[in-house]
Formats: sequence, structure tokens, C-alpha cells
Amino acid sequence: MTAPSDHPLVAAVKPLVDAMGAELLGPEQAQPDDVVLSWEGLDVMAVRLPQLSDSLDHILAAMERRHGMPLAELDRRTKQAVVRTLEARGAFSVRHGVETVAGALGVSRFTVYNYLNRDIAPKSE
Repeated sequence: MTAPSDHPLVAAVKPLVDAMGAELLGPEQAQPDDVVLSWEGLDVMAVRLPQLSDSLDHILAAMERRHGMPLAELDRRTKQAVVRTLEARGAFSVRHGVETVAGALGVSRFTVYNYLNRDIAPKSE
């Protein structure tokens, strides 16, 4: 069984669950690491959170959809903005995060590190 799609709690959290790349399940399918959500004292659904590496792939795919093209086709300034956004979302704390992002952007790891360091460097006035 899956979570009832017509329940107001499901409708309320589904956009967030989709954005995270998580999975909705019926509460009886919950495993110890899943999050069970209740409504008025009754278990309505369980949310299975994605692995961090899966989350990064999901975030990259969402960014491609937002930009309307593969990230590798973006101009340099936009790629730099993408790297800043990914850093804010913790993408580089994932094992092989820099390599994964570099591959998606069509740049070297060195370039990704340069984009990251560019934001840290003191700005001249």
C-alpha cells in the first residue's frame, strides 16, 4: 500500500518530498530510518529519505530543468552561480561531490575549486 494521495497531509508535503528526491510510502512500509508522518494521531504516510549521493544527482537534475539545458552548456558566470548554490546546499560535503559537479558542469575539478575559492577571496573595492 502507498500513502493515500487524496489526504491533505500528503498534498501538503508532496512538493517538498519530490524536491528532496524522497519517496512516499504507506506507514506500514516504514523502516527504522524512514520518517512516519501523522495527522490527528493517525499515521498517514512514511517518507524514505534519499541517500546523500542520490540527493546530489536529484539536485543537479532539478537545476538542469530550471535552466532549461544541460549544466555543461551554461556560460561561465552561470556555472559559478550554480556552484555557489550547490555549496550552500551542502553538495560538496558528499563524497565525490566535487567530481560529480565538475562532470555535470563539463569542467575540471580544479575549475570547481577555483569557483569555490573565488567567493572566499577578499574582494577589492
